[in-house]
Amino acid sequence: MRVKKCVLTAAAPSQRRLPLQMLIDRDGVERSILAILFDEAARAGIEEVAVVVCPGDGEVYAAVAGEHAARVRFIEQPEPRGYAHALACARSFTAGEPFLHMVGDHLFVSHDGNGCAARLVALAGQEDCSISAVQATREGQITQFGAIGGQPVAGKPGLYRIDAVLEKPTPTEAEQRLFVPGLRAGHYLCFFGLHVFTPAVMDLVEELSRQTSGPCSVSAALDTLARSERYLALEMQDRRYDLGARYGLLHAQLALALSGADRAAILASLVEMLALQPGGAGGRS
Repeated sequence: MRVKKCVLTAAAPSQRRLPLQMLIDRDGVERSILAILFDEAARAGIEEVAVVVCPGDGEVYAAVAGEHAARVRFIEQPEPRGYAHALACARSFTAGEPFLHMVGDHLFVSHDGNGCAARLVALAGQEDCSISAVQATREGQITQFGAIGGQPVAGKPGLYRIDAVLEKPTPTEAEQRLFVPGLRAGHYLCFFGLHVFTPAVMDLVEELSRQTSGPCSVSAALDTLARSERYLALEMQDRRYDLGARYGLLHAQLALALSGADRAAILASLVEMLALQPGGAGGRS
């Protein structure tokens, strides 16, 4: 399975301005989050990207796309009908092909600098099926994410066969339906914000959108996918940063800075800042 296309969703009312924010990237260059996400896709070998946006947002997004602008298409979600509907809006773009899916309110930082999406796309090609990146997440945080239950794949550490998917489950729901053998107590596998999907996913999200006139989540479609074809999860050791969370942009900026060329200088500045705080080694108590 060769993945050449990417769909990035950025049409949620609470999400639409986040990809336009400017951060300093690993190389010390000020760039938009959107351009940094496009870099992530490019490292995975993606040739075309579609960004699902609110009506009228295409022009302002194009202005911050940087050097990737020529290979990006902007698709409007005509009304705010939720995540599944936003993804379904890109059906004509994917045109029956597998695709990488990224969410516009997350930033991904890999330990080796090669990109989180690249690893996921390569593995999807080997396994020839849909695969979602997941991360072990504490029980108290699972109400913020979609989460999966499943079984480890023998001989392949960190890879799981997905049996069930729930959107923002309560701890009780997770305990009842999302057990994963071998996972640390009090932790569940939650979505990382990166997926590679087979064309079947577009059929499922479109059908889900037809069934309801209100907002609908992708998780229900993915739960159906897990029961209809082979669907895997890869546990990531890299980090995802939810830009819409409190201090989310700050955490993402620090992660980029500490993984880049200016790491030593940033660490020195942080140590100095901490020392000057009240009660610190260099501050007044």
